[in-house]
Amino acid sequence: MKAKVNYSKKIVKSILVATLLLISFYTNAQLKGGHILGAMGLQSGTQAPENTLSVYIPGYIYSASSLRDSNGDKVGDPNITMFITGAGASYVTDFKILGANYGAGILLAGASNTIQGSHTNTKSDFAFTDMYVVPLQLGWHNKRADFVFSYQIYMPTGKYELGASDNSGLGMFMNEFSAGTTLFFNDKKTFHFSALASYEINGKKKDTDIKTGDILSIEGGLGKTFYCMNAEKTAPKGILNAGLIYYLQYKVSEDKIPVGTIVIEPDKDKVAGLGAEINYLHIGCMTSAGFRWIGEVNAENRFQGNTFFITLAHVFSFKKK
Repeated sequence: MKAKVNYSKKIVKSILVATLLLISFYTNAQLKGGHILGAMGLQSGTQAPENTLSVYIPGYIYSASSLRDSNGDKVGDPNITMFITGAGASYVTDFKILGANYGAGILLAGASNTIQGSHTNTKSDFAFTDMYVVPLQLGWHNKRADFVFSYQIYMPTGKYELGASDNSGLGMFMNEFSAGTTLFFNDKKTFHFSALASYEINGKKKDTDIKTGDILSIEGGLGKTFYCMNAEKTAPKGILNAGLIYYLQYKVSEDKIPVGTIVIEPDKDKVAGLGAEINYLHIGCMTSAGFRWIGEVNAENRFQGNTFFITLAHVFSFKKK
C-alpha cells in the first residue's frame, strides 16, 4: 500500500514539474500566423491588369539568426532556415464589383523547417504545407493611385500534431483581410509608393484550445519603373522595377495557450524589416523574374533574421480584340 502511495506521489510530482516547465516555456513563447512576410513589395497596392492569368513559382527563404526577448535583446542563436516553394495562379477578370475588377488566386506549396513560433526545436523535411486561397480580390485603377481589397484563407492542409517538431503546417484555419494602395508621383506612373495592410484572424489549433492571436502586417515599397527600349527605340521590350521595400508585423491580441486550468497569454511580438527589390518583365514572352531581400530589425518576442523571396512568373493575356 505504501509503495502505491509513493508511486502516486511521484506521478503527481512529475505532472507538476511538467506543468511548470510548460508554463515557463509558453510564457515567453509566441505562436506564428500564416502570413508570409516578403510576399508583397513594390506596388503591393496594385492589382494585375484585367483578363490576365498569372502562373508563378515562388521561392521563400527565411533565415533566423537570433531570438529576441520582450526588450529586443538577443537571447538565443536558433540557426533555423525555413524554405517554401510551390505553384500558384491568380486570375483577374473584366467583371466589375463596385467599379473594381474581380480576381481570385490559389497557391499550393511545400515547406521545410516550418516555424511554428519562437521555438528553437523546429526541424522538418520538405512536405506539403497549408493551402493559400484568395476567393475575392478587388482592384481599382485611377490616374494617380491604384487600390486593392482582398480576402484570403489559409487552410490547414499541412501535417500538424501538438508538440511535434516536424510539422509542415500550423494546424488552424486563418482568415485574412487586406487593403492597400499604390500612389504614383508622375503621369507616366514610373515613380511610386505602396502600402498594403493585412489583418489575420486565427482559429484554434487542431485538437486543442490553443489560439494564435490576431496579426497585423503592413508591407510595401518606394520604387522606380524603367522601360527598356528595343534596338530601334520604338517600343519597350521589357519593364524593370527597382526600389526599397519594407514590412512591419504586430501581434494585435495575445496568444491563448491553455496549460491545465491555466490559460497562458504571452507578451505580444513585433518585427520590422527593410530591404530592396528588383523585378523584370520581358514583354515579348510575358515572363517575369523578381528578387526581394529584407533584413529584420527591432524584433521582440520572436526570431530576427533575413527574408529572401524569388519569384518566376508567366502572364497569359485574354484581352478581347
